[in-house]
Amino acid sequence: MSQNIASLLLPPASLEDLDVAPGIVIDIMLRLLFTEGDTSATRFEEVLRLPFKVLDEILVHLQQEHLIEVPRSKGRLGRRSYLYSITEEGKARARDAFERSQYIGPAPVPLEKYNKAILWQAHREKVSPERVREALSHLILPSDFDRHIGPALNSGSSLFLYGPPGNGKTTIAQAMAMLVASSDTIWLPYAVTIGGQFIQLHDHLVHRLVTTHDEYETKIDPRWRQYRRPVVISGGELKLDSLDLRFDPIAKFYEAPLQMKANGGMFLIDDFGRQQMRPIDLLNRWIVPLETQIDFFRLQTGQTFQMPFKQLIVFATNLDPEELVDDAFLRRIQVKVEVTRPDEKLFYRLFATMCQQHNIPFDKDSFVYLLQEWYHKTGRKFQAVHPRDILKGVAALCDYEGIPNQLTPELIDEACWNYFVRPQTE
Repeated sequence: MSQNIASLLLPPASLEDLDVAPGIVIDIMLRLLFTEGDTSATRFEEVLRLPFKVLDEILVHLQQEHLIEVPRSKGRLGRRSYLYSITEEGKARARDAFERSQYIGPAPVPLEKYNKAILWQAHREKVSPERVREALSHLILPSDFDRHIGPALNSGSSLFLYGPPGNGKTTIAQAMAMLVASSDTIWLPYAVTIGGQFIQLHDHLVHRLVTTHDEYETKIDPRWRQYRRPVVISGGELKLDSLDLRFDPIAKFYEAPLQMKANGGMFLIDDFGRQQMRPIDLLNRWIVPLETQIDFFRLQTGQTFQMPFKQLIVFATNLDPEELVDDAFLRRIQVKVEVTRPDEKLFYRLFATMCQQHNIPFDKDSFVYLLQEWYHKTGRKFQAVHPRDILKGVAALCDYEGIPNQLTPELIDEACWNYFVRPQTE
């Protein structure tokens, strides 16, 4: 951890050091008491992730205001062992707090502090050519293919993967995602606040907690946790409103947009061009952030604010980029990589490798038969996915017949008839 981050994430030593308005914390505490009933100081620490000293100052204030009381103690640890219950007056205040928001969770951090943390942690640990090649080693790709994507990984800018379907674009992007997630870690808060509003950043599907023995870990504000670099993957289900703040009118707080959840990591938009929105709508939404690395948002109150747009954006598409997007957008994508169809030599390597993976003895005559009957004669084009899928069909047929896995022209024919829509030229 850098000294900059360590100094930014120091825990508050007292209520005066707290970087958010005490009223925000009081509202969360009253909502917790109202919801759970008698609550211990340890429970307040667990939920709000604030030091006991800060919480105790607030608890003393709430007692003085007759909003809470201490019905009993659970031990001999002084105020830390007290159980707190909410008074009738406190319940009235809690109802007012629920009108403002129903958020109950870790105390938020100011947006300004979140922005600084992202900017200071935006540069990931660089990946070496050896690590990139290792990450792609399970794929059969042209030599030096790693040189196309390695620079994009290290620059953390943007990448366009394009080419015909079934040749590994998604698998390549997923391998990149694994590299990003395993490269190093990032410190993130559970929620941020601006203008008295809450934005929940944490997503258990995206943020993977890391436990280390970092010398700074015990000195960090507990509202911040250490995670693997986030990776967000979205496909045809992506909608334009997923890229903006989403306000829940019942819970009365915001969920962070997908690109905010991906900050410091990677955002893969798979099958680009097949979304429910028009590609031009996404391009118009992101053309400025891609150029400036700053994103802009508006709260329901009308207040606008900005935050960093710092993630590796990967677009994967089967469509022609020149027909899908305009030159202005393509200029903002730093790296464009075409994932082409395999040639016959590469197709052979793929087929032989898939035979090993499916425990099917390779038979040269059957492979030549496949090429002649199902590709050369029909004009069908090779796809990298074909060997895997055809051999899965062969294995399924062998299993159905109760015979050992084997490769014959007859099994090739039957598997291909089942797999391809028609034997004619595609």
